[in-house]
Amino acid sequence: MACGKGVEFVKALIPAAGIGTRLRPHTLNKPKALLPVAGKPILAHIMDDLTDAGIDGFVLIIGYHGQEVRDWVARQRPDLDITFVEQTERLGLGHAVWTAREALGEEPFFCVLGDTILKADYAALLGAAGNVIAVREVEDPRRFGVVELDGDRVVRFVEKPEVPPSNLAIVGAYLFRGSAALWRGLDHVVTGGHRTRDEFQLTDALQHMVEHEAAFTVAPVEDWFDCGKPETWLATNRILLDRAEADGTGTRGPEIVPPCYIAEDAFVRGSQIGPHVSIGSGCVVENCRLSDCVVGERSQLTECGLANSLVGNECVLNHVAGVINIGDFGTARGS
Repeated sequence: MACGKGVEFVKALIPAAGIGTRLRPHTLNKPKALLPVAGKPILAHIMDDLTDAGIDGFVLIIGYHGQEVRDWVARQRPDLDITFVEQTERLGLGHAVWTAREALGEEPFFCVLGDTILKADYAALLGAAGNVIAVREVEDPRRFGVVELDGDRVVRFVEKPEVPPSNLAIVGAYLFRGSAALWRGLDHVVTGGHRTRDEFQLTDALQHMVEHEAAFTVAPVEDWFDCGKPETWLATNRILLDRAEADGTGTRGPEIVPPCYIAEDAFVRGSQIGPHVSIGSGCVVENCRLSDCVVGERSQLTECGLANSLVGNECVLNHVAGVINIGDFGTARGS
């Protein structure tokens, strides 16, 4: 089966079971994949881009606050073909992918991590004939999984190496044409108890594949947005709002300094909003000055002057100024 661009339809696997420790308090009662950025959850950015590229089905690996993911899908993407797989133990990315082996079988599939937004030519990537790993050049590859190339072919995968063989970091998107070889590699890692940094790593399974004659090429990606820390969450919000403004889809109004996103049912009065502010559904914002902020749903802000701030769902803030990072149901009152 193929779409109009000649791209074969494949399923997408999205591991979304992570705890998101570095994003607490925002991840205390929701998974990282549901954090809002530029007007919609991280998971929505990923799924919408893949649907546009021709993906016709999804397998979501859930665990931590997995019911919230199920509920969001039921409300927001009810028409999609989605299979949920529970990862009952968080033992690493390799283990997470391994739990989906029965749901995916031996058909080709595309895997993209549930906490990373890529703005790539997905249609071109999905049209590749063989296994493909998305990569990006980085200044310090020691923090990432890294590939080593011989020509255009991957000859080695290494997870967070002390001495990196290249500066090509794996950005969390993989096309597997030979999925049977992947399952053999993951069986070797997981059932064989081969851990790296105390976890079952996907890179170790990929290396096993290479050692058994599986071929991988790379797809360079320029736009790789990590939402794993408060500062990168805000940075991603800024970049995506800039792009929405350039596309003509940003929110405009007399109280708005673009680019911004303000939900249609949010109430804003007597305020200056922006630049780079996202305000979720049901919020009430009165007499505030906000810049470079993400505000969740149904929060109330009165007489606040905030910058570089993250505000969760159903918060109540009065006369708060400066920088704040407050999770769901939080309250704060200034002088």
